[in-house]
Amino acid sequence: MFTIQSIPRGLAASAILFGLLACANMTEQEKGTAIGAGAGAVGGAILTGGSAIGTIGGAAVGGVIGHEINK
Repeated sequence: MFTIQSIPRGLAASAILFGLLACANMTEQEKGTAIGAGAGAVGGAILTGGSAIGTIGGAAVGGVIGHEINK
């Protein structure tokens, strides 16, 4: 059965698939930024109960941290 709740899951799965395909030619710093943004998004979503602002904020903070660690 198709529900509105299945749309975000499908989008997330698609984003992960395309994200993995795009990592082939990335530098180590770009990979660190992407991994940090992904981890930050997950952490932000968990800490804020799935709020969009928390997810986006977590991705931004995680991306910056991942970028700086691999400098």
